Amino acid sequence: MKIFTSAQIHELDKYTIQKESIRSIDLMERAAKALTHAITEEWDASTPVVVFAGPGNNGGDALAVARMLAELNYKVSVYLFNIHNQLSEDCAANKKRLTDTKKLKDFNEITLDFDPPKLDASTLVVDGLFGTGLNKPLSGGFASLVKYINQSPCKVVSIDVPSGLMTEDNTYNINVNIIKADLTLTLQLRKLSMMLTDNQQYIGRLRVLDIRLSQEFIQNTKTPFTIVEEQDVRKLLIPRGDFVHKGQMGTALVIAGSYGMAGAAVLTTRACLRAGAGKVAVHTPRRNYEIMQMSVPEAVLQIDREEVYFSEAVDTSDFDAVGIGPGIGIHENTAIALIAQIRRTQCPTVLDADALNILANHRAWMQQLPKDLIMTPHPKELDRLAGGAGTSDGCYERLSKARELAQHIRAYILLKDHYSALCMPDGRVFFNQTGNSGMATAGSGDVLTGIITGLCARGYKQGDACILGMYLHGLAGDLAARDLGKESLIASDIINYLPKAFKQLED
Repeated sequence: MKIFTSAQIHELDKYTIQKESIRSIDLMERAAKALTHAITEEWDASTPVVVFAGPGNNGGDALAVARMLAELNYKVSVYLFNIHNQLSEDCAANKKRLTDTKKLKDFNEITLDFDPPKLDASTLVVDGLFGTGLNKPLSGGFASLVKYINQSPCKVVSIDVPSGLMTEDNTYNINVNIIKADLTLTLQLRKLSMMLTDNQQYIGRLRVLDIRLSQEFIQNTKTPFTIVEEQDVRKLLIPRGDFVHKGQMGTALVIAGSYGMAGAAVLTTRACLRAGAGKVAVHTPRRNYEIMQMSVPEAVLQIDREEVYFSEAVDTSDFDAVGIGPGIGIHENTAIALIAQIRRTQCPTVLDADALNILANHRAWMQQLPKDLIMTPHPKELDRLAGGAGTSDGCYERLSKARELAQHIRAYILLKDHYSALCMPDGRVFFNQTGNSGMATAGSGDVLTGIITGLCARGYKQGDACILGMYLHGLAGDLAARDLGKESLIASDIINYLPKAFKQLED
């Protein structure tokens, strides 16, 4: 599923109107029918409804919804804000249609003073004040109305986007002036701001309503932002031949673990094996020898000369992929070994955890990195990698930093979050929508590193390995949560459910 900018969404509407020879008011009616159906699925006619409509087309949608709900015997009160006495053409048309209906409980057009209605716990507010065209924070009376709604115990359903939330960048928005919806009914496509964690408090539950906008325009219009769907991932799968042997399934090297962090090496190695690699070797300090032998008997051990940390770059000429970083620590000798390892490794390489922390501590090395590295930072690791103050003013700025860094160093940067974002060297961004909050547990990132390393060894190109890896990682977590619940989920559960995740995609 593509993600369009607000300008592209406007063009999509215009193209649909022209291509179908349909009037804009009729397209608005189509959207209102989908919105009304979604609302009636959630709330019955005993629910008192208060509709707040703005002067633009979002307000027009809201007025059409109010009319349809009233015709279904809902008790609907409408407040149309027309402060500047300037309604959009379709909003004005829907105002007339609404006031002509006999079943509407109450209609108020606000041109100056506004006495807000009582909003109690039984009330449903339909928020149609502002849509995707908003480009600055709400202020004045509209900001006051938003605060009043948010402080009320009512339920709120927002049309397309919660009023006050901008479609892309909300870095400098005013948080208290954004509607906090219980349900957002967005039209046709998700918006970029809906994929960012710091905006979820405004969106509530999200439903995407198909209003049959032009598929031709959607398919032919380029955008850097895409949401990965199962059908996309299925196409990436490389079938396993019936007569292959382990040498043809790829050989991976995992460099992980320091003394006290052997678990990171265990999880990464087990995940790498479960991702389908034919052979996996793990390079780890001497103190981890017995733990690794007992925990992952399928792996081949390479023992570092040091007792407690990774200290020497190793020959990778016999490997098809290398994963480095989980639990290796940030000892200065480890740092020197890491940069030497990265420079001499010719096969696809995945960097995670302490490998990223070391690079953040030695920023001059960032200019010496080979292209096509895969990095899997969590938000704080990304902030440190990107430099500056080491912090970001919200998720949009952090995503922008990740995207810029990926293009600058020609790397694949997988920014881990609820909707993880894979930033490609060419500027494209792929969002993952599998996964759940139960995966917010120690070792989950080590598992992802192992999966992607295993897929690279198996023969997937870096970009495909990242897309498939993050999707499988989240899907395995979803399958585990379904059986075990989110609260008790641990990283090993994700590995244990990887076979079921693969099987779901293959079936």
